[in-house]
Amino acid sequence: MVILVVAAVVVLVVLVLALSVRQVQQYELGVVFRFGRLLPEIRSPGLRFIVPIADQMTKVSMQTVVLDVPAQGAITRDNVTVTVDAVVYFRVIDPVKALVNVRDYPYAVSQVSQTSLRTVIGDADLDTLLSDRQRINAQLKAVIDEPTEGPWGLKIERVEVKDIALPEIMKRSMSRQAEAERERRARVIAADGEFQASRRLSEAAQAMAATPGALQLRLLQTVVDVASEKNSTLVMPFPVELLRFFDRASSPAAVSAVTSPIATPDGDGVSVPDSPAGLQP
Repeated sequence: MVILVVAAVVVLVVLVLALSVRQVQQYELGVVFRFGRLLPEIRSPGLRFIVPIADQMTKVSMQTVVLDVPAQGAITRDNVTVTVDAVVYFRVIDPVKALVNVRDYPYAVSQVSQTSLRTVIGDADLDTLLSDRQRINAQLKAVIDEPTEGPWGLKIERVEVKDIALPEIMKRSMSRQAEAERERRARVIAADGEFQASRRLSEAAQAMAATPGALQLRLLQTVVDVASEKNSTLVMPFPVELLRFFDRASSPAAVSAVTSPIATPDGDGVSVPDSPAGLQP
């Protein structure tokens, strides 16, 4: 009989210990409710004891939760339809608020993220959405963090827009725009190069005009460059000075000097035109 009593007591003690001992992991915090009322003490990680039957402890993970926001269809401020999905990183900073003030806080954060994503996309232009992704992420984080940090005890650590899906018509339009922009830049660069080359050529022409020998050296260099190609035809530049010589020779002063009257023995003047050989009779 005594043995049965001792065995019953041992079983009772083991049962009480089993109901009283709780293990809290390093990444968790325990919130205890006694007869449905919240106890102010938060149980830290380790072995913790509670009153059996009277107390109920709920463990809250303090790890960062990665929440995938489903793709949302939205219209930007410049009336372009896009489909955007994102990812939200958040964690619990106040386990009491996360349990008492909101039910199923991961689902609540998911719904807030979806509505906030549509709101932010609707307030931004397509160019801003594509080029200034950091500002969109910061604005989205601020919109989601406002209703969750204070009332719910959650901290939104980071929000990233993953992908932006555009209609095919818009993709083709943007491709044509980018192609036109690249062509414009190419033309501007080519025109700038021509302008710089013309200035250099003008300076080179002035230097050669001041030094006639430099023009002859440049002529010889051109001949050497042409001859280096080993062509059967050799292009020989015609000197401009030779043309100027003929121009001076055919000037009116030279013609009048050549066609001047010649005195005869009887005293009359006879005008004799110049012959092809340049001789006078």
